[in-house]
Amino acid sequence: MNKFDLMSKDAFSKMEELMNTSKLNELLHKREEEEKKKNCILWVLAIIGAVAAVAAIAYGVYRFFTPDYLEDFEDDFDDDFDDDFFEDEEEEKNAKKAEVKEDKTEE
Repeated sequence: MNKFDLMSKDAFSKMEELMNTSKLNELLHKREEEEKKKNCILWVLAIIGAVAAVAAIAYGVYRFFTPDYLEDFEDDFDDDFDDDFFEDEEEEKNAKKAEVKEDKTEE
């Protein structure tokens, strides 16, 4: 064998190693880019989640500390309704008493 044949085989094997190394590096860089994209998306979702959590807590605190004016309105309405109902009963009782008195006076 010739000295140049050994050098060409050696050079060919080194060239294969370089190509394999470059392919491996490309794959690693692609994975790193994908991980960076995933990491970026994860950060965006984490920030959105944190903002939503703070907004939910603020809304809960707001609802807890603000007075409920509807309850006052309902209470007033209930009181008026109850008074009318009892007035009707009183009128019926007074009417019955008046009938009974009339009946007694007729006898």
